[in-house]
Amino acid sequence: MTPGLKGPSGLRPQDPLPVIIIGNGPSGICLSYFLSGYRPYVKVGAAHPNPILHRKLQDILGQSLLEQDLEYLSEGVDGRTSSPLGLLFDALIRPEGDMGGAAESLLTWRMEPEQHLPHLVLGKGPPGGAWQSMEGSMVTLSLGDWMEMPDLSFRDWMTRRGRQLRNNRATTRDIAQYYQQYVEAKGLQEHFRTGVRVTSVRSLTPSMLGGEGLSAESCTPSATLYRVEGVREDAAGEGGAFCLYARNVVLATGTYDCPARLGVEGEDLPFVFHTVADLERAVRAGRLCPDSHPLLVVGAGLTAADAILLAHGSGVPLLHTFRRDVRDSALVFNQLPELMFPEYHKVHDMMRSQALTSGGRYASYTSLPRHRVLGFSPAGKCSLQEVGGGDRKRRVFQVSMALVLIGSNPNLSFLPDEGRGLALDPLQPVSAKRNPLDTDPFTYEVTQQPGLYALGPLAGDGFVRFLQGGALGVAASLMRKRGSAVTV
Repeated sequence: MTPGLKGPSGLRPQDPLPVIIIGNGPSGICLSYFLSGYRPYVKVGAAHPNPILHRKLQDILGQSLLEQDLEYLSEGVDGRTSSPLGLLFDALIRPEGDMGGAAESLLTWRMEPEQHLPHLVLGKGPPGGAWQSMEGSMVTLSLGDWMEMPDLSFRDWMTRRGRQLRNNRATTRDIAQYYQQYVEAKGLQEHFRTGVRVTSVRSLTPSMLGGEGLSAESCTPSATLYRVEGVREDAAGEGGAFCLYARNVVLATGTYDCPARLGVEGEDLPFVFHTVADLERAVRAGRLCPDSHPLLVVGAGLTAADAILLAHGSGVPLLHTFRRDVRDSALVFNQLPELMFPEYHKVHDMMRSQALTSGGRYASYTSLPRHRVLGFSPAGKCSLQEVGGGDRKRRVFQVSMALVLIGSNPNLSFLPDEGRGLALDPLQPVSAKRNPLDTDPFTYEVTQQPGLYALGPLAGDGFVRFLQGGALGVAASLMRKRGSAVTV
């Protein structure tokens, strides 16, 4: 390790770390919790509604879940994700989650210091990852209880703060504060380094180890080793480069670092933005108001809906354009229960009202379905074209600001070829939805790269509710490596 980033206590500077976790969102926090010595056990007397899983659990009473055959335990457990460990862990902490029941978790937690595995969690901002940068008044898509980390009830945490869930859902501000305080409550702070930007992760071959200045026992040809480089900035904006070595690296960076772009002319003009935070700042600064030219929102996902709710609530005139038809079954609004998500169905009603009638009930809002953006001009104008309409259906609008919200992609620029060679389709960019990293479903180790792991959206687990099973799988794998003294 080089100066610029302090390692965990108990390791010499020339010793590689057992584990480095890149990303301090829910995936990184949960894995750090496991690696810090917290271990899950099945409660004695606990009964699971799934009789097959119940019988399996009776055989492991008094034994840590981290030491079990997780593939065997997860067989036959089904639910709302394709991740077997996501389903297993969720079934244990929320036995009746999909049925709306309130059955207690079947797991109890023990702190066993001797099981601690030294590690560092590197993050650009405070613990919580992307949740710390979201517009704080937005409400989560998932139920508030589904956002919690192990052994700290989110509902109880909210009650102690004098806060209540709205329709059983929480604001992103509450979630961000919960994650940050979870790290403190569980004593994980010593493992977290903030203000850190990783610039390179490289696997070292045996022939490269001699000149790295590592201890002799670190350079055994059979051991995997990674060099992690980056830059750290302190509160004053100053810092320095650092270089760390690790036996194992866990990628937990999420998928919100790089907003997806239209790829049209003028998208880099100063009035075109790509995050809801940009809209919030513009409204707060008074650059958008009821007398402004319309705000153009591009996209038909939930992030676009959040932007519309924020702008509409501030009286900002709106143009809303998206490529799908409002009745398209693939549109996310057509898949959400109205009683649980009334605000999103309000946006859907706005989209339908203006699109299907000549008037509409929503003042200062115009819906433009089945349109694509052709480009932006320096004069603050945007050219749109109806899909399949030809030049006759081309329209030009004067706007005060354009907000392109069509998804986001992970930033893996610190990996060779941005990680493409590690994805399911190595010929395509890495994408959480379309092309995640190719990982083992029970260890989350990257198939093409021993010692490299991926968690959360990078491995196809998009919801906090299910990504914790991935952390369980990674922790179990790392503990087995330590026990065999092969690569930890």
